[in-house]
Parts: sequence; structure tokens; C-alpha cells
Amino acid sequence: MSNGDTGVLMVVSDPPTTRPPRSGWRTDRTGLNDHSGGFVREHISRVPYLPGLDGMRALAVVAVMIYHANSSWLPGGFLGVEMFFVISGYLITLLLIAERERDYGISLIDFWVRRARRLLPAVFVLMTLLTIWTALFERDALGQLRGDVIAGLFYVSNWYQIWVGLGYTAVGDFAPLRHLWSLAVEEQFYLIWPLIMVAFLGRSGTRRIANFSRWLFAAAILVTIGVALLYRPGPIGEPSQTPEAYWFIGDRPIAKLDTLYLSTVTRAGGLMLGSAFAMIWRPYAVVRGPLRRKGRAFDVLALVGFLGLCWMAWSIYLIDPAGPDARLFKGGLFVTGLLTLFIIAAVTHRGSIANRVLGGRVLNWIGTRSYGLYLYHWPIYQIIRNVEGNFLRPREFLLAMIPTVLLTEASYRLIETPIRKGELGVTVRRLRGGSGNRPRGLIIGGVAVACVLSLFAGVTLAKAELKQNDIAESLDDGEDFTTNLAATADDSPTATLPPTIPPSPTPVPSPTAAPTTTITSTSTAPTSITTVPPVVSTAAPTTVSGSIVPLAPITQLGVVTDLTGIQPLTIPAMDIGLPLVALGDSVMLGAAEELQAAGFAVDAVKSRQMVTFLPDMQAIRDAGSFGPVVVVHLGTNGPFSQTTLDQMMGLVAEVPRVLVLTGKGDRDWIGGNNAKIRGLAALYPGVTVIDWEVLSEDCTGNCFYDDGIHLTQSGQTFYADVIKHVLGLA
Repeated sequence: MSNGDTGVLMVVSDPPTTRPPRSGWRTDRTGLNDHSGGFVREHISRVPYLPGLDGMRALAVVAVMIYHANSSWLPGGFLGVEMFFVISGYLITLLLIAERERDYGISLIDFWVRRARRLLPAVFVLMTLLTIWTALFERDALGQLRGDVIAGLFYVSNWYQIWVGLGYTAVGDFAPLRHLWSLAVEEQFYLIWPLIMVAFLGRSGTRRIANFSRWLFAAAILVTIGVALLYRPGPIGEPSQTPEAYWFIGDRPIAKLDTLYLSTVTRAGGLMLGSAFAMIWRPYAVVRGPLRRKGRAFDVLALVGFLGLCWMAWSIYLIDPAGPDARLFKGGLFVTGLLTLFIIAAVTHRGSIANRVLGGRVLNWIGTRSYGLYLYHWPIYQIIRNVEGNFLRPREFLLAMIPTVLLTEASYRLIETPIRKGELGVTVRRLRGGSGNRPRGLIIGGVAVACVLSLFAGVTLAKAELKQNDIAESLDDGEDFTTNLAATADDSPTATLPPTIPPSPTPVPSPTAAPTTTITSTSTAPTSITTVPPVVSTAAPTTVSGSIVPLAPITQLGVVTDLTGIQPLTIPAMDIGLPLVALGDSVMLGAAEELQAAGFAVDAVKSRQMVTFLPDMQAIRDAGSFGPVVVVHLGTNGPFSQTTLDQMMGLVAEVPRVLVLTGKGDRDWIGGNNAKIRGLAALYPGVTVIDWEVLSEDCTGNCFYDDGIHLTQSGQTFYADVIKHVLGLA
């Protein structure tokens, strides 16, 4: 996902309105038994209603909803998507085979109309409601939503997200339709697979269907091998940082992770496994064969599948700061499909306990509404957290479940079921109910309001300007005030720069001040950096026997958690390197303009991690670019080890004043990173730790964007002021 995300599709016959019998099979067996042990041929591939399959859907959609709320709760919850793919492949293929045996042909038009009646109404309602909401409350996001709506209407959301680079793991946007990617995969399967089945079954019927299943199974293996070969390990940053994580079509980068996870081709393995199994495992055919008395054995198989899926959901992840999980892309999806087939084999066997257990009332209710639960939960999550990437807290998750369940039930009863059964008119008449004009007036008024809002939202959507989100715009603005010091180091082997005329006619007097200089970087976009003279202690000097002895310079402040009353560090005069250097990630990038105005050469990049930045940092040091002060703020985008941190500190060992900032954000690794950073002051002389996690609480006003990490204008100013205060530059 995603940090993605399933097509929770109902492809079986309508569930009964009453609780199914304990066997889990419908009791209507007319025509099944000819009293001689034989079965009428047309019923062998018939698709019975099996509540255990709805129970499987329930487990899958609950896992996905938990994962989408907070991936740390169930890191592999997204594997519920693969379960749905396998179930859909199995049931759709069963339906096609059954139709071919019953009618000696497959009506493609009828099949596609049934799919459209099942899927389209709820999706259209969802997109209409979301467009209205966004037009009223998130107008800046309308431009991006337009592309998602168009892609959703044509069921190509997965390819659209791959192309524009806003895939399952992208963060920072208000992205209420990102979950439609998996529905797109399934709908594309529904368009193509019947054509293949018609071509294959046209001449031979179902006699050689088992042979075809072997080819499908082999194809699923080939897809798995292809994904494994295309998988690329390691951290994923911007295309300029990790170009090996992308393919390039002209100048457009295509993320390999997005392609492997979202594309129809690479996700076809689960659909193929389900389809192949349907060709050799037809519920009514099983009960007349030698396996009809092996229900308990299949219960054991189901238990193995369930425990295996639980372990994978708990231990496997899609991506972390170190990169995508190799286990997932080197067979993990295939194994998920096989374990799902274990459970399907049990719940479709009339003698198993698994079907009755998974077909219980609660799981059955969730499973029959799994499509609506999937459709509505993700947008509601997005409305609550506002930007993708934020984790929901338990109380927010519980709050989100209330509108999710209410909308799902209303959609199921008033939209999905009536349209699927062709009873929409009956439902409308039932809503009107009773006598008098009031019900009719309420319905007419409600429809009129809905039409006006929909028209308003549609026009607004069509005319909306395509904008980046506020975080992306802020970071793009910050890039104008940064310098690629590593590129500068490559261009210029020495960083010793001659003094020049200061731009300010009023330098700050200091008895030990070095000349004020203006330094122009040699990066692609030249940036002028004005420095001020180093600061010395302002305390009264000590007089000894008629001579004045200056106080010792302040070289370290330990861990700074409060700016009140601290004496700033003393900046020594040096004639080599850049006087003030700031190295960081996107948090520092947001404040690049303010830091540059204070005299810093700022090298800050989005998605930067400490471990991948070390080679560039070494190049900067070797070029002699480090002067008296280096400020480092890394650790927002992923964890680092103590070894990595020590290696970084070794690169700045010769720098007199090193400032390292802690991280702030709702990320699993922030706490561990900060603990290591806070220990630096006790290990390295000349190192001061600015505890940004603590000090940021003192920022007044709206200092952070909705992700709680990146800085608004107020936060940018406060961030730079903290650093300047510690250095005596304020």
C-alpha cells in the first residue's frame, strides 16, 4: 500500500436473507442427485453460496483497514489485497465455467453488465460525495483529485498512479481515491479474462480445463520470477538521489516499487492462482469424488493457511526506510496466494468445520459488505488525518469506524443490493412509504439538493487549478536557497576562499573577528551567502594584576532543551572552509531561506537519509568545505545505527562547533534516533545537541503542516531562530 487497497468484490450469487444452514451449503439440491449416486452434469460447476468465503473476505478487509489506519499495528495487513485477488480469480472462473456447462456458451455482454451493476454504482456515489467534500473543504486538492476521478471512472487508477508518481507509498497529499488502484486491477481482469475463457472453452468445452490450469499455475510462477528479478533493494529517495530505484521514460521517472506493486501484470499472479484452482476444485464436483469424506483434513490445511497468513501479516512489510521488503517481492505474494488457496479448499468442502467457523454471523456480515467497507474507509481516514502518511491513533480509528459502517450499510441496502437485483424502483417506493406528501417531498428535496451539489462540485472540479500540496510547494521554494555542496566539491577541489568586500557597510565589531565575507557557491544555481563575524562572550572580562583576561570560549552546550538564559557558543575564526554549513533533509529544506539569510550554506534534500548521505558528506569534507560551524539535521526519513552515526561524527571530527538536531514526527524510528543523538554531547567534545523534538513545542502559532513534521512559515522562522540563538547570530 503504503504507505495501498483491495478490490473487495462480491462475485458469488446473492447471499440468503436468513442464516445459512449449519453445513454452510444451501439446502436446495433439486437436480443434484439422481438417486443412483450420479449428478446432473449442469450442476457440477454450479457456484453455491458459501458463507465461509465471506468470512475470508471479512478477515482480509479488516486486515487492510487496520493496515491503512496505522501500518505499525499490522505491517503486512496489505496482504489482504492478495487474498481478494485469489478469491476473485477463483469465483469468477467458477462462474464462467458454470455458465459454459449450463448454457453451452458464455455471454460476454451479460457478464460485463452484471459486473457493472455490482461495482459501478457504489464507486460513482463515492466519487460524487468526495468531489462535493473536496470542493467545499479541500479546494486546493481539487486539481489533483480530478486526475484520480477520471482514472477511477475508467478503472485505470493503478496505471495513472504509476505514471504520475503518486503511488501507494507516496505521502503528503490529500489522496482520498488512492485505494482504487486494486479495483482497477480487478476490473481489468474482468474485461480480459472472459475473452480468454471464451477462446479456450469455445471448442473443447470444459473437458480439458484441468490441463489449462497447469499453464495458469506456471504463468503465476513466471510472474513471481519476473517480479523477483525486477525487484531492487535499498532505500528509495528522489530520482536524483537513487536513480537505480527508477526507470526513465524520457525525463519521467517511473518508480520500480510502484510498478511492481500496482501494475496489473505484476499483480496477476494471485488472480491466476485463483483461476487455476477453480478449474480443478469445483465444490459440487468434490463431493462426489474420493475427497468428500476428507473434511477434517482440509480443516487442518485451512489452519495452516490461516496461521501462515497471520505470521506474514505480522512480520512482512511493504517498505520501510531501508527499502522494500525483499521477502514480499521474492515469492511473498505467491506464498500468500497458496495459503489463501488452502483456506478456500476447506471452506468449499461441505464436510469442513472451517466453512461454518468463517461463516459466523459477524464475519458473514462484514464479508457481505466488504466492498463498501473498502470503498468508504480510506476516504474517511484521509478526511480525519488530512494528508497521507499520518498514522491514526486508536481513538481516531474507532471514530473513523462510525461513519464507515453507517455509509457502508446505507450503500449496501439502498444502492448496491437494489441495483444488483434490479429492484431500485421498489426501494424508492419503500422509502416514500406511508401516505401523504411529506415522504415524497423529502425525497424530491433531497434529490434536488444532491443534484445541485453534484453540479457545483463537477464544475468546480473541471475548472480547478492543478496545484501541489502545501508541503511540496514549500520544499520547492526552499530549493532556491540551497547549494549542492557535494557537486561544488567535485567542481572545486579546494574550498579555501579569499575574503571579499562585505555586503553590509556596518560590520559587527569584535576584537577577534575575522573579516566579513561574501561567498558565492559554484553550484548550478549560485547562491550568495553572507556571514557575520564570530561571536565572543559578552560577559565582563576578568582583571588580574592590571591586565584583562578574556573568558574561555564556549565550545559546547550539551543537550539544549530550553533557550532561556543560555550563553551562545563561541565561533572561532578560521580562514578555510565555509563559515557556516547546514546539512539536512526536507525539514531543514523548508527553512533554507531563513538559514541562508543568516549566513549558512544550506545543503538539504527531500527524503535524505544519513546512511546514504555519508559518501557525499565525505566528499564535502575532503574538499575542505567545512569551516568553524556545521549544523546537521538528519533522521526524519529513517532509522540509523550507532555505527552510522559514529561514522558521520568522524567526518566532522575536525570541525570546532558541531550542532546536531533531534527529529520530530510520528514515525517509529524517531525515538531511537533521538536517543542516539542525545548521547552525542557526552561522547564528542565540541558537539551541541539541539533537541528540536522538545524545543519545537515552544513555537507559537501554526508551525507545522498537517503531517506534524514539515514547517510552515512560522515554523521555518522559529527553526532558524533556534539555531541562530545557540550560535549567537540572533
